[in-house]
Amino acid sequence: MIGHSFMGAAHSQAWRVAPRFFDLPVRPVMAVVCGRDRGRAEAAADRLGWASAESDWKAVLDREDVQVVDICTPGDTHAEIAIAALEAGKHVLCEKPLANSVAEAEAMVSVADRAAERGVRAMVGFSYRRVPAISFARELVAQGRLGRIHHVRAQYLQDWIVDPAAPLSWRLQKEKAGSGALGDIGAHIIDAAQFIVGDTIREVCGTLETFVSDRPLASVHSGLSGTAVDGGPTGPVTVDDAALFLARFTGGALGSFEATRFANGRKNAIRIEVNGSAGSLAFDFEDMNVLHYFDGTDDAATAGFRRIVVTEPQHPYLDAWWPAGHGLGYEHAFTHQAVDFVRAVAAGVGPTPSFADGLQVQRVLAAVEDSAAARAWRTT
Repeated sequence: MIGHSFMGAAHSQAWRVAPRFFDLPVRPVMAVVCGRDRGRAEAAADRLGWASAESDWKAVLDREDVQVVDICTPGDTHAEIAIAALEAGKHVLCEKPLANSVAEAEAMVSVADRAAERGVRAMVGFSYRRVPAISFARELVAQGRLGRIHHVRAQYLQDWIVDPAAPLSWRLQKEKAGSGALGDIGAHIIDAAQFIVGDTIREVCGTLETFVSDRPLASVHSGLSGTAVDGGPTGPVTVDDAALFLARFTGGALGSFEATRFANGRKNAIRIEVNGSAGSLAFDFEDMNVLHYFDGTDDAATAGFRRIVVTEPQHPYLDAWWPAGHGLGYEHAFTHQAVDFVRAVAAGVGPTPSFADGLQVQRVLAAVEDSAAARAWRTT
C-alpha cells in the first residue's frame, strides 16, 4: 500500500478484516506499506498491521512478495504509480478520483487495457458503491422497480473547512488535488448516481466557488484536520470550495449535483434521490443503514415512502456480518471493496469500477470545470 494517512488507515482495516469475515478464494497478505518518511512509514506499519515499510514506492514494485499495489496517495501521483505498477505486472487498486486530468486518466486506462490482456487487473476505489443501502438501491433500479428514470438529485455536504482559519492542506492545492470539492467529494456522488441508475452523464452545466482564497499554512496536518500558528504564514487556496452542476444522462434523466465543504453542520451528508415513472428512492449517508423507497403502484390511500433498514442477510454483503438490525459503519464499504477486488482478481475478471469508469467520471469533472469557466453547457 502506497500512502498511510486517512485513506491508508481505512484501506488497511479493510485488508485486515476482509478475510476474517468473508470467504475469499485467496487470502490477502499485508506485505509492505510505503510512505515518503521511513520513520512514519515504519510507525504506520506497526499501527496498521503491515509486515514491513518502505520509503520509495519504486522499490515496492521490485518485490516478488507484492502482487497487488493499493494507491492511497494524493491525486498528483496516481498516474505515475499506477502505470508503473501495472507495467510491472502488479494488480492495482487506486483511490478516487482516478487522476488529476483527463489526459492522465486516459493514459492509465490505456496501460490498464494492455495489462488486462496479460491477466493484470485494475480498479478505482469509489467505496460508496459498496455501502449496502446504495448497492441495494442499484438492485431495485435494475429490477425495474422505479420504471423510467426522470430525476437524479445528489449532494455531498461537509463543513470541515468552513472556518477560514482552518489550515491549508494538499486537498486545497490544485497541483496536488486536481480540484477541490468537485473532485474530492463530487466525484463520489457522480459515480454513486451513475452506478445506482445504470447510466452515464453526457452533458453538464456547472458553477464553482471559492469562499476563502487564502489560508494559514499548516504546522501539523493529518487526514482532514490540522493546526497552524496564529499570525503565521499563509498560502493561496487554488481549488473550489463548492461545486454545483446540472446534468443530462444518456438515457434522458435530468440530474442536479452539489458538492461543498462549507455546509455548516453537515459532516458527511451524501444524499441521493432518484425519481422514476414507477417509484422513487432516497438515501442519506448520515443514516447509512436506511434506504427510503416509494412504490408508485401502491394504493393512493396508503402509499408513502417505505423506510427499509438495510441489514438483512438478503441485502448486499450483509450475510457476512451481524444479525439483522445491527448496523454497519463507514469502514465497512472499504472492506466490501477489498472483497470484490480480491474475488475479481482471483476469478480472472475485470473488477468494477474499472479505470475506464474512473476516466468517465474524470471527463464529467473536467466538463464541469470547463462549463463553469465558460458559463455554458459542455458535453462529457
